[in-house]
Formats: sequence, C-alpha cells, structure tokens
Amino acid sequence: MKKLYLLAGLMGILLAGFGQTSDPEAKKVLDAVSAKFKSFKAVQSTFTLRIEDANGQALGVKKGTVYMKGPKYRVSITGQEIFGDGSNVWTYDEAANEVTITQLDPSGSGLTPQKIFTSFYDKDFLYKMNGEKKQGGSILQEIEMTPVDKTKAFHKVYVLVDKKSQTISSTRILEKNGNKYSYVVNNLNGKAVLKDDLFVFDKKNYPGVEEVDLR
Repeated sequence: MKKLYLLAGLMGILLAGFGQTSDPEAKKVLDAVSAKFKSFKAVQSTFTLRIEDANGQALGVKKGTVYMKGPKYRVSITGQEIFGDGSNVWTYDEAANEVTITQLDPSGSGLTPQKIFTSFYDKDFLYKMNGEKKQGGSILQEIEMTPVDKTKAFHKVYVLVDKKSQTISSTRILEKNGNKYSYVVNNLNGKAVLKDDLFVFDKKNYPGVEEVDLR
C-alpha cells in the first residue's frame, strides 16, 4: 500500500520537538499555543500543504481537513485519509482503495495531529524569536527552529503564531536539498461539534476496499 509519506513526513518534522530552550520569549509563546489548544474540547481545521523546489517552482499543493476530539483524530487530505479512535489507526489510500489498520502506540509516543499543537517543542531543537510582522489584519510572531541533530534532512523550521488568538498560523520547513514545505492553517474552529463515529473507518462507505490488518 502506498504510505502517506508526505503527510507523515511533515508531521514527523513538526512532532520531532522544539526543545533545548535558547530563547525564553519563544518558549513563552509556544507554551501559550499549547495551553490554548488544550482548552478546546473539539477542533476542526482546514489546511494547505505546499511544496517548492530550490528554484521556487511548485512541486505540489494539497488541501485537507483535520478533526480532533480528545485522543481521537481524523485527517483528510487529497486522496488520503487517516482515522484514529484513540486505540486503532486506519490509513486509507484512495488510489489503491486500500486501508491499513494498526494499533495506536500504547506508550503515547506515536504521531497524532494533537501533538502538532501541544507537544511540538519538547526536545531536539534550539529556537528563538525572529520578531513580529503584520499579515492582513493579524500580527504574527515568527519562531525560528534549528535542529540539534545535524544529520536531519532539514536545517530550519519556521513557525508563525497569531499573537491575538495564540494559535499556529503556518509552519515552513527548509530541507538541505533546497525543497521547501509550507503548512498553512486556513481555519481553526475550537468549538466544533464532532460525533465519535467520525473517527472510525467504516468500510461500508468504501465499496471494494482491501483491508490490511497489522494489529
């Protein structure tokens, strides 16, 4: 089955952690983002993922939606979906009409969208404030991240935080090969009303789907 390399790779970069504090002001901003997200009972957010090469040429654009409620989540991106009910994870590939089922890491160290907004600065990075800038009617605070491990495929991560809402506006990752990944949060609703069955893969809605159960 085709894996969700693009989405998982982006999440892996984000979730690697932003620690070893070098700037108390940056930590203060990130702590506020984490606290704000934890105050939401359920979240629905739309996003755009863009990829550019070293020359600034677009390599791809994907739009998607992420739903989160407690430990449950669902990510829908062009041609792909991930469902997590807190115990199991279903990874669906539309092109192959195939779903892989795995068990959520019981240690809590597995990748989940929630960690993007709460535990994304625990370790492995030095970070600093790069100041503020206006974008539309918002004031954005830019935080620059540098990985401690120099063997990483990327050398910089930039996070823009909306100063008023204390939420992430966008994330930009610069790879050593020159490629650039940008994850833009288009909308974030912290008062979403989400039913529990939204987070469970229902094969009745995917006629002919092939299941690969790895639990």
